[in-house]
Amino acid sequence: MFGIDLRAARVTWTVILVLLVTGLTYRVRETIMVFAVALFLAYMLAPLVDFVERFTRSRLSRTPALTVVYVTLICVLAALSVTLGSRIALEASSLADRLPSLVRDQGWIAGIPLPAWLEPERQAIAGWLQGAIGNGGANLLPYVKAAGMQVFSGAKYVLYIILVPILSFFFLKDGTELIEGLLAAIADGARRKVVEGILDDVSLLLGQYIRALVILSLSTFTAYSVFLAISGAPYAVLLAGLAALFELVPVIGPLSAGVLAVFVAGFSGYTHVWAFIIFWMLYRLFQDYAVSPWLMGSGVKLHPLLVLFGVLAGEQIAGVPGMFFSVPVIATLRVVYVRLGRAYGNRVTPAHSVE
Repeated sequence: MFGIDLRAARVTWTVILVLLVTGLTYRVRETIMVFAVALFLAYMLAPLVDFVERFTRSRLSRTPALTVVYVTLICVLAALSVTLGSRIALEASSLADRLPSLVRDQGWIAGIPLPAWLEPERQAIAGWLQGAIGNGGANLLPYVKAAGMQVFSGAKYVLYIILVPILSFFFLKDGTELIEGLLAAIADGARRKVVEGILDDVSLLLGQYIRALVILSLSTFTAYSVFLAISGAPYAVLLAGLAALFELVPVIGPLSAGVLAVFVAGFSGYTHVWAFIIFWMLYRLFQDYAVSPWLMGSGVKLHPLLVLFGVLAGEQIAGVPGMFFSVPVIATLRVVYVRLGRAYGNRVTPAHSVE
C-alpha cells in the first residue's frame, strides 16, 4: 500500500529507536556512571550482607544485615583514613612540595644502573630523559592543578559520593523486587526464561569481576608496599596506593602504575630501580596469568586486544570511568550474545562455561 515495504519500515524504525536510545544514553552517561558505581558497590558488599544475614535471622527484611554491614564499613573506612589515609596524604604533600625541584634537577639520571651494553649510550639516554621530563614536568604541573580544582570544586561530586552508598543500599535491599518488576514489564513465557538466564549470567559475571578487582587491588597494594618499603623506596605507601587504584583500569592501569613508580622513586634518589622493574615484571606475570584468571573465571575471559580496544574506546566516551567500565560492558554483551544464541538454537556454550 502506497508503495511502502512494511518490513523495510520496521527495520528503519528499529534503527531509529536504537540510535535514539544510544544518543540518550550518551547524554546521560554521567548519571548512568553513578548508578553503575552504586551497583558495583552493591555487588562488592553482597557477600558480606548474605553472611551477616545468616546470624540476624531476619526473615522479613535485609535491613538489619545491611545496617550492620554499613556501620562496619564506615568504621573500617574511618580507621583506614586515620592510618593509611594520613600516611598517604603526608607522602603526597611531601612529593608535591619537592616535585618542582626534582623536575628541574635531573642529576639522579647519572646514578641509574644500566646494563653493560647500554653504558656507551648513557649520555644519549640522559639527554633524552632530561628533555622529556623537563618538557613533561613543565606541562604536567599546571594540568594536575587544574584537574584537581575541577574535581574538588564541583558540588555535584560531593553529592555523588553521598548518593552512591545510598543507591547501593537500595540495590541490596530491593534488588530481587526490582528484577521481578523488570521481568514482569518486559517479558513473559519463553522470553521470560531467556531474560532470566541473561540476568543470572550477568549477575554472576559482575559479582566475579567486582570481587576479583577488590582482591587484586588489595594484593597489589600489599606487594608494592612490602617491596618498596624493604628496598628503601621513598613514598612507598603512596605509590602502593596509586598502584592499587590503577589496578581497577585494565591493561593500561598496571602499566601506568609501574612507570609512575619508576619515575617518582627515581626522581627521589631510589637506587634499586632495576630491582623494582624486575619485581614488577614478575608480579604482573603472576597477577595477570595466574591470579586474575582464577579469580574472575572464564565468564570474563576476553582477548587482550578486545580489552585494549574497549579501554581506549571507553576513555574516549567517558574518560577514566569509561576505561573502568569497558571490560564489564563487553563481557555483558558477550553474555547476551551467548544466551540469545542458545535461545535461538545456535550451538553456543553458556557464558559461564566458555573457555
